[in-house]
Amino acid sequence: MNRQFVDVDKDGFVATITLTNPPRHTINAAGSQELFEALDALAAESSVRVIVLTGGSDDIFVRHYEVDELATSAERQIANPQSLAKSPRAAPNRRARGLRGAMDLLESMDAITIAAINGMATGGGLELALACDFRLVRAGEFRLGLPETGVGILPGAGGTQRFARLLGVARALDLILHGTVFGPEKALELGIVSRVLASDLSTYRMEVAAFAATLARRAPRALANAKRAIREGVELPLADGLRRESQLFGELMRTEDAAKALRAAFDGKPIPEFTGN
Repeated sequence: MNRQFVDVDKDGFVATITLTNPPRHTINAAGSQELFEALDALAAESSVRVIVLTGGSDDIFVRHYEVDELATSAERQIANPQSLAKSPRAAPNRRARGLRGAMDLLESMDAITIAAINGMATGGGLELALACDFRLVRAGEFRLGLPETGVGILPGAGGTQRFARLLGVARALDLILHGTVFGPEKALELGIVSRVLASDLSTYRMEVAAFAATLARRAPRALANAKRAIREGVELPLADGLRRESQLFGELMRTEDAAKALRAAFDGKPIPEFTGN
């Protein structure tokens, strides 16, 4: 498939998606749709256990969402305020596509998703990373944050909701209302990223690859169900979350991977390679 903004490379159980849009390396509507389609295809491949999302620039993950597209949309709505009211609304159960759909997939798909933040990530770029299971940021003088209120809007690709859930309401209000940007170490201190890795780009990429490979060797169904238990459970009352956890645990107890690994552990033997069955 010919894509302009997205490149997909598969190596064993790991797929790497590289986002590119030179020279600014923003993400736009067309790139968002390409990303959604790439993720949708990978979600259907049982051999893909880990997906790494990274930027095509040496020092930019995704700069932000394309401002010109947003400005054009705002100008059009001001010039024709009736257009929004007349535009067809999506059905409540209709599957989201584009950037929203891509983020939904990153959170819901069985594969473990990693944002390899190799450089600057603000606005829509950081929002995209927030939808991944892990955020591995490269050390350096890179800026991260959600500064949208500085240009009259809010983080509209999930930033307000994911920041509040990740950091708490008070801290989310402080960072978003002030449009604060920060570096990798501060992002780690705040709990926005999972790890800060090497500053040297080639070393950073090797560390990301090692991180992904470690996950890819683990039981894929166990990882998928643990991911589901956590992501679904935080939206539920505790009693319902515990019931869901129990259901997902029960599913794993009926897998060959669990039966063989548990028996090997009890017998003091090496854990066999996980097959996903």
